[in-house]
Amino acid sequence: MLGAYLGIIILGFLTSLGLTAYSLPLSLVITIVLSMAFCAAYGAVIERLAYRPLRHASKLAPLISAVGMSIILQNFVMLAQGKEYKNLPPLLPSEGFSLFGANVAPVQMFILGASIFIMLGLHFFVEKTRLGKAMRATSQDRVMAGLVGININQVISVTFMIGSSLAAVAGVMVTLYYGVVHFAMGYLAGIKAFTAAVLGGIGSIPGAMLGGFLLGLIENFGASYISSVYKDAFAFLVLIIVLIIRPAGLLGEKAVDKV
Repeated sequence: MLGAYLGIIILGFLTSLGLTAYSLPLSLVITIVLSMAFCAAYGAVIERLAYRPLRHASKLAPLISAVGMSIILQNFVMLAQGKEYKNLPPLLPSEGFSLFGANVAPVQMFILGASIFIMLGLHFFVEKTRLGKAMRATSQDRVMAGLVGININQVISVTFMIGSSLAAVAGVMVTLYYGVVHFAMGYLAGIKAFTAAVLGGIGSIPGAMLGGFLLGLIENFGASYISSVYKDAFAFLVLIIVLIIRPAGLLGEKAVDKV
């Protein structure tokens, strides 16, 4: 939600300067980079204020704190930007090309290509870089990771910043596609993001991406062939079935405790 609002604000400012008319790709890059930087800083602040003090508390405490921060952010944006929907005029051409009888718009190709590129980059970062290995070690065993010299606080803070910056990219892409934002739009998106991660397998980046694609397909096919009224219910119904059959998710692995 915050990334979506930043997208409209920054694109509006660049439009007033005439940069979008001069170079739309450059304007989009600037918008995404600035939104990522702002939301990354916001994520770091959230981690420091709402999560770090509760690191050794029960697992329920950080969850309650996260819900509280979500409510604070929604109300802050509502007071700052108003309760009305904000619109963004279409920037990319609506006419695309035909693929198997369906019209594929340029904005859809942009979102698909950007999503695949970002997920591949994230997967490479987590699996191959030194910081990515530190993140996986911290996730697996925080105490042992600290004993071997990993700065736990720094790793967790960077993880929050990465997640928040990627959420900003998603917000900008949603704004480009739908052309409208609202202060409460992040709630359902967050629930569905969590559902996609569980569906694909918690801890698996390819699984999360697969879960997201399947979630979108399930919702759209269900809305087209059954009823659009129950669009949001189809995804959660499939999630329940998957968790009953395969609790670890589609690409998740069952954890093994070594003694």
